[in-house]
Amino acid sequence: MSEDFLHFIWQYQLLNHSELKTVTGEVVKVLHQGTHNKNSGPDFSLAKINISNTTWVGNIEIHVRTSDWFKHHHEKDPKYDNIILHVVFENDVVDDVSNKMNFPLVELKNIISPQLLPKYKSILLHKGKIACEKMIGDIDIFRFKTGLNRLAFERLATKSEKVIEQLKYNNDSWEETMYQLVARSFGLKVNADAFEKLATSIPLKIIGKHKNNLLQIEALLFGQAGFLNENINDEYGVALQKEYKFLAAKYSLKPMQQHEWHFLRLRPAAFPTIRIALFAMLLHNSVHLFSKTKEQINYQSFQKLFSTKTSAYWETHYRFDTISEKRNKTLGKDAVLLIVLNSIIPVLFAYGLFTDNENIREQVLQVLETLPPEKNNIIKEWQELKYAAENALESQALIQLKNEYCSKKQCLNCHVGTYLLKRK
Repeated sequence: MSEDFLHFIWQYQLLNHSELKTVTGEVVKVLHQGTHNKNSGPDFSLAKINISNTTWVGNIEIHVRTSDWFKHHHEKDPKYDNIILHVVFENDVVDDVSNKMNFPLVELKNIISPQLLPKYKSILLHKGKIACEKMIGDIDIFRFKTGLNRLAFERLATKSEKVIEQLKYNNDSWEETMYQLVARSFGLKVNADAFEKLATSIPLKIIGKHKNNLLQIEALLFGQAGFLNENINDEYGVALQKEYKFLAAKYSLKPMQQHEWHFLRLRPAAFPTIRIALFAMLLHNSVHLFSKTKEQINYQSFQKLFSTKTSAYWETHYRFDTISEKRNKTLGKDAVLLIVLNSIIPVLFAYGLFTDNENIREQVLQVLETLPPEKNNIIKEWQELKYAAENALESQALIQLKNEYCSKKQCLNCHVGTYLLKRK
C-alpha cells in the first residue's frame, strides 16, 4: 500500500460511501473531495465534507497509517492547522491518541473495492514492456487516443526546457542554439555527442564569415573534428589541411580527437565523414537555420532546406584517401524526419513557449500531425498492442507515455492507467 494509491482512491472516490464513517462512528458525506496538492502541505485542499449534519471546508491529509502523522511531524507544522479530516488506510493508534489530533479520522481498509488493490498490484508487479498490457485491451482506441495530445505537449515541453538551458549557455542566441542542436541530430545516436561538441567548438559567427566558401566550411568542420590531423595524399584532403591550418591559427581553434567519432556498425552512408560533409553543405546553403525554419513552419519547407547533397569528392569517398563507387550522398526521408523531430520542432516549440507565442506552438503541433510516425522499438511495442501511431504527434506521445509513465510505473497519473483501475 502506498500513499499515492490512497490519493488516487480519494481523488476518484473509489470507496463504499454507505460505509464511510469516522472511527468513532459518525457518518461522513463527501460533498467535494478537494483539490489534489502535489507540493508540500496537506494532500487535498478546499475539501467540503459533512459529518453528522455539520459541513466543514478545509484540508484533508492522507496516510497509510494513523501513526504516520507523528512520524512526519505534522503536529509541529502550522501548514496542517486547518485539517478537517485525516484519512488513513489503517488506524494503528489507540483512541486516546487519535482524540488528541482534534479532527475526525476515517479508516479506508474495509470500504475500498476488493477488486481495486489486486488490480493495482498486478500492474505494479508486471514485468512486461507495458505495465498494464494484460488489461489494456479493455480500453477502446478512441479513449486511448484522447490523452495523446496532452502527452505530446508534455514531451515537447520537456524538450523545451533543455533547449532553454542551452539558449542561456549561448547568451540567448536562438541561431546558435538551433545550429548546435541540428548538428547533434546529424550525428544520430552514435555520434550525437561528438557532433554537438564539434558545433560548440566552432561558433556560428565563424561559420558565417565563410558561408560563401564551401571548401573553407568543410575545412573548419573536418579540421575541428580531428580528421585532418593524419596524412592525406589526395588533392582535396591536402587543400582542406592547408585551409584549416590557416583558419585554426586565425581563430585559435583546438581540434577534437578523431577517436571521439564512431564508425563501427554504421552503414557507410551514416559514417561521420559523410554526415559532416552533408552538414557543411547545409551551412553553405543557409547558415541562419533558426530564421529559415521560423519563416515557414511547415514540413515542405523543412524538407527543401535539408534536401542537400555532399560536395563532389564525397560522391566517390566514404573516408579520406579511399575511393569507392560513385554515388550521390544525400539525407534520406527518414534522416530528415529525425532531424526535424529532434531539433527543429523542439527549438521552435521552445521559442513559442519562451515568447508566449501560441500561434507558433500551434503551427508546430500541426506540423507533427502531418508527419509520418517514427520507427523505433517503442512504437513497435504499441503496434503489437494494436495501438499504432498514425502520425508523428501520436508517436511522440506514445514515446512519452512509455518513458515517463509505463517504465516509471506512474499508472496513477496516466489516463490509461486511471481508466483501467476505475473501471469495474
